[in-house]
Amino acid sequence: MRLFAFFTATCCASLAYAADPVRPVYTPPPASAVSSGSVMQVILSLLLVLAAIVLVAWLLKRINMPQNAAGSALKVVSGVAVGQRERIVLVEVNDTWLVVGVAPGQVTALHTMPKNMLPPAATDTAPSGADNKFKHWLKAVMEKRNAA
Repeated sequence: MRLFAFFTATCCASLAYAADPVRPVYTPPPASAVSSGSVMQVILSLLLVLAAIVLVAWLLKRINMPQNAAGSALKVVSGVAVGQRERIVLVEVNDTWLVVGVAPGQVTALHTMPKNMLPPAATDTAPSGADNKFKHWLKAVMEKRNAA
């Protein structure tokens, strides 16, 4: 009896499986899922974003321009960093040069001098003996090469 029940259950299950309808073969979606209109929309959006970036960069450049007008009484001549956030700046005010130390939260006048007057150490550019010999040797070699 048990064998008969097992045999009938197995046969019925196989018949039920065979009775399932055949599934259709997979067909991919149509190739025209992306239309030319959507591509143009993406391109125009990209161009609009790039134009906005250029416009913002131009505006920032115009806003941050230094105000060195011809009639300005104050002009930064030079500057050098002496620390991470500290600078020494040479400022021209009318016919006077001010050497100013600038740090976060403070500005200190270090020295005042007439315009276009540099200290003797800055104007003395005479090279030492070894540098002078090399200069003459290099000049001779260059003249010899140019003459040949």
